[in-house]
Amino acid sequence: MKKRNSMIALIGFVFVLFIPLLGKSERVKADNTEDAKEIVVKDGMTQEAFSYEEAIVDKVYVETPVDSDEDGEKDRIYVEIMRPKETENGMQVPVIFNMSPYNGGLYYPDYHDVDKELYGGKPASSRNLKDHYFNYFVPRGYAVVTANSIGTEHSDGCPTTGDEKEILAAKTVIDWFNHRAVAYDKDGKEVAADWSTGNVGMIGLSYDGTLANGVATTGVEGLKTIVPINAITNWYDYYRANGAVIAPGGYQGDDADRLARGVLTRDNPDVCKDFMDQIEKDQDRKTGDYNGFWDARNYLKDADQIKASVFLIHGLNDVNVQKKQFAQWWELLKKNEVPRKLWLHQGEHVDPLEVRGEAWLTTLNKWFAYWLYDIENDVMDEAMVEIEHVDQSWEELNEWPRKDAEDKTLYLTNDDRDESIGLSINDVPSDQEKERFIDNASIKASEIIQHPFTDSNNRLAYVSPTLEESVRLSGTPELTIKASVDRSAANLSALLVDYGPDGEEIVTRGWMDPRNRNSLSKSEALIADQPYRFNWEMEPHDYEFKKGHRIGIVLLSSDHAYTKRPEPGTEITVYPEESHINLPLVGNFPGEDIQTASAEDKDHPDNKASGDSVSQVFIYASIILVVIAGFGLIIALRKASKSN
Repeated sequence: MKKRNSMIALIGFVFVLFIPLLGKSERVKADNTEDAKEIVVKDGMTQEAFSYEEAIVDKVYVETPVDSDEDGEKDRIYVEIMRPKETENGMQVPVIFNMSPYNGGLYYPDYHDVDKELYGGKPASSRNLKDHYFNYFVPRGYAVVTANSIGTEHSDGCPTTGDEKEILAAKTVIDWFNHRAVAYDKDGKEVAADWSTGNVGMIGLSYDGTLANGVATTGVEGLKTIVPINAITNWYDYYRANGAVIAPGGYQGDDADRLARGVLTRDNPDVCKDFMDQIEKDQDRKTGDYNGFWDARNYLKDADQIKASVFLIHGLNDVNVQKKQFAQWWELLKKNEVPRKLWLHQGEHVDPLEVRGEAWLTTLNKWFAYWLYDIENDVMDEAMVEIEHVDQSWEELNEWPRKDAEDKTLYLTNDDRDESIGLSINDVPSDQEKERFIDNASIKASEIIQHPFTDSNNRLAYVSPTLEESVRLSGTPELTIKASVDRSAANLSALLVDYGPDGEEIVTRGWMDPRNRNSLSKSEALIADQPYRFNWEMEPHDYEFKKGHRIGIVLLSSDHAYTKRPEPGTEITVYPEESHINLPLVGNFPGEDIQTASAEDKDHPDNKASGDSVSQVFIYASIILVVIAGFGLIIALRKASKSN
């Protein structure tokens, strides 16, 4: 009888332990109040349990500590809340928060003139956060909140393009969720966020995600996680590159002042005119130097203050917000041991739902459940990095850049002994001839990269031997070029190109102002025809060069779509034997000593993440724990029987 009772107890104990593994639905109170409705949890995610149609919508004005229009009154910003109706009866829920300057639309003024300039938009819209976030998360037990940044529709103040004023205004909304700030309704009556648990996750695409990055660097209490999508981390790198004045792809002539004027949708916008003019002056399109204006918009320097987890998403083909923005952020998150996750997809400047559909919402559900509801699930046990390939398959990694990527130094050569090889992994002859090209900003990059083995007056092209195996770029290419310029100022641009049997494709780009060769903060005029060594990084990427293709580096002066466009005629002389490019590559470049890779190397455990292995470890560990606990229970029961 004792054995039978012990066995029954053991079976019951095992059954209870394995309920979560069977995907059983659980009901969890959204707060500690006795009459609060329960959220439904299954597979580590909240499920639909609340009516979207009956959701409550609030409109309030949060008072900030900022006076950006200097009218002597604190700016108030407009906030819209959608929350389950049950929050009227004591239920408290966490917040998914989007701060945006675009809710009143984007009315771009004329762009800056980029032609003949070197020194010696988007239609109106309503709520910028997509509807699917509201109708997905409100029924699952969240409040979804949008707020209009300072200087935009229904809010006070003036836009400041990402500086401390905009960040503090957004932070104050989180303070309000946590009862540390005040808000008012349209009649001036104070309103409290009694429905909020205080746990907040910020999310947003582009500028919206940029504000989330900035707020995270304040370390504000209550901000548990951010989900920045194709977002900026350093505004200087958005509008400048190594001293060069550049434009986001597709927006030639754009700059910080244009954007501020574009989102200035508040009532009586004329009160902000002087502030807009000041932004135009302080951004310094004349030199492109890094200054106090840009330093105030550089979130990288405060990355050590981040307390929230970060789920980064970026498009590998986004030419608006370049890939450097996520790459440098990722490195700092790693350095500061911030809990993090990264998705890199093949799309452009788009919402992840357009790329990965329901898989996006499912993962986001897990992420918010874990960080905002403290629900145990496997989201932090999944691969830290997922990358989409061009065939739309996804690869899982434990880190990025890939751990098996090696920096390979490729030398520029114009060796007459083999005209078909312009990039070599071996040392090149020291007696190579200098090569020259002439700037012509009217020629588009798509034209200038064609026919790399044909001489051109307007560029130099250096192409590798045919690849004997596929190789993958993973990280940031870096150029070192020795060159002279026949005048005191110029642009320097470089294109990394994939030359294949069926055509050519620009993989990534890089630009610099030669006058910033020693410092980003101080331009120094060039001495005409004097050789200098120029060093600059290109935009990072994760890209596969296929077997049978060639890797090319194309040097030019002005890049039609990105840089300023001075009058043609600047002559640049390059010294190939003292120039090279470093590429972080996985695989062997032609001419390398090839070592036979073992099967173990090909499936390196530090690089590849195996979901099956993680699952097996979890199951085995669970079984061991159950057995140990079961034996402990049997012993306890036997002791109890003996004592009776």
